[in-house]
Amino acid sequence: MKPTLIVLAGGMGSRYGGLKQIDPVGPSGEVVLDYSVFDAIAAGFGKVVFLIRKDIEAEFKAVMQPRYEGKLEIEYAFQDLKTLPEGFAVPEGRTKPWGTAHALLCCKDLVNEPFAVLNADDFYGTSSFQVMADKLMTVADKENEYCLVAFDLQKTLSDFGGVSRGICFANEEGYLEEVVETHDIRREGAGFAFEANPLISAIEGHELVSMNMWGFTPDFFPKLEASFVRFLEGLEDKEKGEFYIPTAVDELIKSGASKCEVLSSDEQWYGVTFPDDKPAVMAGIASLVESGKYPAAL
Repeated sequence: MKPTLIVLAGGMGSRYGGLKQIDPVGPSGEVVLDYSVFDAIAAGFGKVVFLIRKDIEAEFKAVMQPRYEGKLEIEYAFQDLKTLPEGFAVPEGRTKPWGTAHALLCCKDLVNEPFAVLNADDFYGTSSFQVMADKLMTVADKENEYCLVAFDLQKTLSDFGGVSRGICFANEEGYLEEVVETHDIRREGAGFAFEANPLISAIEGHELVSMNMWGFTPDFFPKLEASFVRFLEGLEDKEKGEFYIPTAVDELIKSGASKCEVLSSDEQWYGVTFPDDKPAVMAGIASLVESGKYPAAL
């Protein structure tokens, strides 16, 4: 059974200033997402589900649909603020999306096989998709065994501002124990600076961090729905509170209900968190093309 790729492509990228999911970065007009789909096909994924918003559907499909037709199965899911469990309604004044875990829930009716979920605007690299696909193909008949592809922290930073990263802590068997969200991480001299965090005393640069590249089996969806209900029941910030994938995973592993294996990637991550990041992303991809890792035109 081939795994499915879920791509979270609903965000506009407020700090970036535009629809960065379809902003060209490759030598032949490729966007970051093109490289993810290319790598996913090569790794053995059979279907892609794009999670978008209705208001960007026409623009997104016009650009992306012709690129992938005939190469793998394509489906679309839509994140809607009103898609809530029975008995809940959107709080008055709420316009902000409910977060990545809610976005993933909006895909549940389209996925019946092991799947990976990731961000549309992050470049993860060839081997990251291969290690994920290899793992997912071994858990097709299992439940409660999930995974996360984690990256070397120093390979995920921006030269143009501080970033937030989830620093991963695993046990001796390689299973996730906790993800500690750490903010404003940036290079400073020969070291690294970050916003004060009682759980992180220092950063050396080789810590494994989550870039939101998760692997699950379909049994995760009912657990995610139950977690979302608990989130809504305890919601304090009714206008801005968000429900994130790491929050749901953390709840499951700490309760002992599920396990999440940490798979490491030595790939250089690229992303466009800030507008000034784009030239570096373009240069990095160009170097990969020159080295033969990707064709000049995907």
